Amino acid sequence: MRNETGSSQVTYSSAGVDIEAGEEAVERFKPFAAKATRPEVRGGLGGFAGLFALKAERWREPLLASSTDGVGTKVAIAQAMDVHDTIGKDLVAMVVDDLVVCGAEPLFMQDYIAVGHVDPERVAMLVKGTAEGCVLAGCALLGGETAEHPGLMAEGDYDISGTGVGVVEADDQLGPDRVRPGDVVLALGASGLHANGYSLARRVLLDIARMPLDGHVEEFGRTLGEELLEPTRIYAKDCLALAAETSVRTFAHVTGGGLANNLGRVLPEGLTAVLDRDTWNPAPVFGLIAQRGRIDRAEMERTFNMGVGMVAVIDPEDVDRALAVLTARHVPGWVLGEIKPSKDIDGSDDVSVLLRGNHSRF
Repeated sequence: MRNETGSSQVTYSSAGVDIEAGEEAVERFKPFAAKATRPEVRGGLGGFAGLFALKAERWREPLLASSTDGVGTKVAIAQAMDVHDTIGKDLVAMVVDDLVVCGAEPLFMQDYIAVGHVDPERVAMLVKGTAEGCVLAGCALLGGETAEHPGLMAEGDYDISGTGVGVVEADDQLGPDRVRPGDVVLALGASGLHANGYSLARRVLLDIARMPLDGHVEEFGRTLGEELLEPTRIYAKDCLALAAETSVRTFAHVTGGGLANNLGRVLPEGLTAVLDRDTWNPAPVFGLIAQRGRIDRAEMERTFNMGVGMVAVIDPEDVDRALAVLTARHVPGWVLGEIKPSKDIDGSDDVSVLLRGNHSRF
């Protein structure tokens, strides 16, 4: 078709946006999204807003908690390997494991996928991973958006982000005000790099060391790409089980900034967490990055979780019970340290987290 000037008519499709491909993507991921639901969900996919019924009789004084996050440059690994069904799990983990820090039960998530060009199968795989993550977290995938950005993003590029909402009783809210001297710090083991530090990991392993993603790495027992794409562990249900069965003071989700920075965010002034590196050894991937990049320990600990994905601060009388709960849920857990008055450490209130000891194999 031509316009009055004789030139071809410009359409949305010719500008790079394929509406039909978007509709096909929705049809492909509907079966996955339908599995990520809860009884409180009202309506289905396709509406302008997702509806979730809060049952008034279930909560006395409910507080809604919300969190928004993405997966960062881990998506570059997924794109390079053409594997897209795990990134969504990373997204859910990064969101719901922030919610649970205050004791909130994740209720629902919504995702946002920006693409250079809609590939229905690829989008379906991204949503599949997100839906599977929501099932693991016990929350619903309430809706989302897929946006095509031709001219802004390359055809094979995409990014993904999400927002989650949870709920906690006002008098059950966890946080710094509950932490006491003598409390014990428990570590919950990470599944790998999770979704932080990938800019540094990619720079070292791919650019400097020039390691191929499809190359087998003996220390990993699998390819480099498979190691780097290992999904982030979703701790939400495990943390809620700990809070239900033991006296948890607070949690800390170990993401960007590392163990010390994130644990310090949930400690009150005047108290210090004294942690012992001798209690665990980081996975081989951390040692490989440090060795190939000649990165010192301080920089590694500022960037990566180093094998500790979540921390729980608990009543010392509940340590054995807490470890038993984690064992039953197949989550690696161990005593990482304890909470002490800061003035007993260095005579001031400035130090919130102190790491001592050395990793024997790092």
